[in-house]
Amino acid sequence: MSSFETFSQLHQSATPLLLGNIWDVNSARMFEANGFKAIATSSQALANSFGYEDGEKLPFETLLQLAKNVVDVVRIPFSVDIEGGYSRTIDGITRNIEKLHDAGVVGINLEDTIPDATRQLQSVAEFQKILSAVANHISRNNLDIFINIRTDGFLLGMPTALPETLTRIKSYQDSGADGIFVPCITNRNDIKEVVKATHLPINVMCMPDLPDFEELESLGVKRISMGPFFFNKVYDYIGKLSKEINSNKNFSSILS
Repeated sequence: MSSFETFSQLHQSATPLLLGNIWDVNSARMFEANGFKAIATSSQALANSFGYEDGEKLPFETLLQLAKNVVDVVRIPFSVDIEGGYSRTIDGITRNIEKLHDAGVVGINLEDTIPDATRQLQSVAEFQKILSAVANHISRNNLDIFINIRTDGFLLGMPTALPETLTRIKSYQDSGADGIFVPCITNRNDIKEVVKATHLPINVMCMPDLPDFEELESLGVKRISMGPFFFNKVYDYIGKLSKEINSNKNFSSILS
């Protein structure tokens, strides 16, 4: 079975796929060594690790090189968050997807907002056109890429987030998406409605009020992401240790 086939099947299991969200090769190795079945980049964590802000500020060539390095050393399926596609044209988006596919990546996240100074939610019609073209290109060229579409109504805190999300899910399902990612959704009833709205696997993300994994499974969620939270926790701890070294005037905090 190919890595792409494995990744696709992991979205159909009764137990949700828990993704390790990476930012470098070593974090990818760590998640693989600790039993994770698949990994994906967190765009924010990856950008921050290179000193950039999130929102396609990290150069695409840096993202591509990181993807190649990860594929070289990790055997589990690997998906990449390409935010808005790193291009405002369909040709540009599909070229970027081809480069990642050729590097060995088996999935992408593509979002329906345009990363800018203020995040802009594209109209359903605009994004449906992009998604249809991307999905058709992938199909015509026999690219083994799982298209996970992120819809940002809840992330943006829209008062109409649920009905907006439900409308978009139907459109994206009909336009060739393989999965739907709804970051920042946490309410159990909202999650239940979103799951009921589609036969596609639903992906949720770590948030303070997110139900635990067993409840998410009972609600029908198929994929759970960490977002940047794991990365942030690691660097919070690094900050704590570095402060202790400086104040203690010794290395006991990192040697014990």
